[in-house]
Amino acid sequence: MTKQERAVRTRHALLRSAAAAFDQRGYAAATLSLISNGAGVSPGALHFHFENKAAIAAAVELEAADTLCMVATHVYMRQGSALQALADTSHALARAFTTDVVVRAGFQLGREAAYVSSLDLHKDWERYVHRLLARAAEQNTLQPGLSHRQMAAMVVAATVGFEVLGQGEREWVSAHSLTSFWRLILPSLATPEALRELDPTGGRLGVMSRS
Repeated sequence: MTKQERAVRTRHALLRSAAAAFDQRGYAAATLSLISNGAGVSPGALHFHFENKAAIAAAVELEAADTLCMVATHVYMRQGSALQALADTSHALARAFTTDVVVRAGFQLGREAAYVSSLDLHKDWERYVHRLLARAAEQNTLQPGLSHRQMAAMVVAATVGFEVLGQGEREWVSAHSLTSFWRLILPSLATPEALRELDPTGGRLGVMSRS
């Protein structure tokens, strides 16, 4: 293994260790020694890659944001229907949330009072929902007279609520919970013709997340 390969592996281990510490203990209680021990490296190796804890947290957030972008782009490119893309993306992100500690920690850091976040993953998700519902309006698949802005606020509030509750109980971000949500909300969003073609289960696409 080359020196560069070792450095990449060490940085990856530190990011995942930090994410696990933030996820389990919160930003304030996640000490640098806890993070370095979790990664199996020395404190010196940690400081070689990151100046301080805030720098590690920023890197965790950035990787979570990259995953969010990757998932959203992958789904959007595969779906002609904006409403289907919206449902599928919510499922894909929920699966990433349950399987990828970096994604969980990235969202959690945005709510930490002890940490000044440089990103806003919830705002990124809100913009994506607005964009897809605006696209659905252009595709004439929304119910006539429906305000896509009002519906976007409702979808964002519900899905972010699932994510927050999912920190303590993973059933909130299960496929069952999201499927139930979309079965309830899609008839209020979609025209009857569009509704017949929509799948609320998110079963058409697998999750794309980093390991």
